[in-house]
Amino acid sequence: MSEKRVSNTKEYLAGWIPLRIRRYWAYGLMTLFSLIVPWIQVNGNHLFLLSFDKLKLELMFVQFDMQELYLMPFLLMILFLGIFGLTVLGGRVFCGWMCPQTIFRVIYRDLIETKLLGLRKRIKNKQQEPDYSKIENKIKRVLAIVIWTGLSFIAAADLMWFFVPPEDFIVYLQNPADHPVLFGSILGIVLFLIYDVIFLKENFCVYVCPYSRIQSVLYDDDTIMAIYNPNRGGDIYNENKEKVFSTQKSLLSVNPNAECTACESCVTVCPTHIDIRQGLQLECINCLECVDACTEVMGKLGKPSLIEWSSEKETLFQKGKTNYFRPKIIGYGVILVITAIIMVMMGSKKEHMLLNINKENRLYSINHTNDGKIRVDNAYTFLLQNTLNEDHKYYFDVIAPKGMEGKIKISEPEGPFNVVPGIKKKKVVILSTTDMLVKDERKDTIIPIVIRAYAIDTKEKVIVTRESTFTFPRSDLLQ
Repeated sequence: MSEKRVSNTKEYLAGWIPLRIRRYWAYGLMTLFSLIVPWIQVNGNHLFLLSFDKLKLELMFVQFDMQELYLMPFLLMILFLGIFGLTVLGGRVFCGWMCPQTIFRVIYRDLIETKLLGLRKRIKNKQQEPDYSKIENKIKRVLAIVIWTGLSFIAAADLMWFFVPPEDFIVYLQNPADHPVLFGSILGIVLFLIYDVIFLKENFCVYVCPYSRIQSVLYDDDTIMAIYNPNRGGDIYNENKEKVFSTQKSLLSVNPNAECTACESCVTVCPTHIDIRQGLQLECINCLECVDACTEVMGKLGKPSLIEWSSEKETLFQKGKTNYFRPKIIGYGVILVITAIIMVMMGSKKEHMLLNINKENRLYSINHTNDGKIRVDNAYTFLLQNTLNEDHKYYFDVIAPKGMEGKIKISEPEGPFNVVPGIKKKKVVILSTTDMLVKDERKDTIIPIVIRAYAIDTKEKVIVTRESTFTFPRSDLLQ
């Protein structure tokens, strides 16, 4: 190798940060985010909390009742559209860089087994399993399982914090027998994580996860993924996916310009045990470990990597640069924005008090007042809930049609009443009138009214209206 090539090689590798290290940073940030977010509250509300215990949804620090779960479909749409759009753009980048399964496997395999206990000799060799016939390795394996079991309990608790707020979770810990569903769920998650991460391993990604089966439908020629460049490296496999070259010498004998050294570092480092030189495969999770391996090997030769994070259009077909802003990507982006806007608009219409009005079976009752007047009563059952985080006093107004203003009044309850947060309160309400609203001798008259309910201590913020009816009897019954 010439001095000039050595100089270029040093410059090439000097500024190179392995993608594996960048992934570790991404994993760390996502882990911190998931552990910290459940504890953050604004005005007593969480960023996201779907509480089946208290029957409420907290989203973006706003509390919604279970009756307002119309927002959940929008959240799911944003999640799936985001993942699908990300797949069209960057292949299975979600699997390699964001999926909990991958993160957990990296923690167990790379951190616990390799760095802490030395069961595996090198992070770069993921094909050679530890020799468990040795007593020392058996002890280390048990210790690794114990460490991962402890981490699994933390991961399970963190997941449950998005369904049971941490402040309640700590209280529930003191009486686990009173909350069998919660602690049964945690135990089930822990057992699954132990089996999945320690025994099932990457087979989950290859055989169980449905995402790998749908990704090929989403790919196009501009999708970014880990791609071996046979135009430079040479064809290692034939059209039938059969390996035809195992050494650099045999490859060069057929293709003198082939640059692949047949070192198979890209194969050794692959967590899903594939050879990226064979082409696009469902097992590839886009972790890009093979890109790092080839970059290091070829960098020492003063050459760029034969495996790139690129598209088939640019690397295989060589038809120009990758088109990132193609119609399909723009379409996903537009749909995501529209969905988010609709969700925000619907969420902004949230009512701080839920109110259902049911008229009792008896249409009306006719009574006499102490001063000899005839009074018509209509009875209702109001079911209301305070969705704020503090107590409020509530009362109602009756808005009657034009010409009847002020003639239908509330006779019961006689004054405001207190409602605590999160509890549905049933209230019997009687509306009455002593006026002759309608004079019809043939039939009863249904009068449309509007009930306005409000919190008297914060009327500008908490006010809802509901349409209802007031039944007025035919006039001969009032004589």
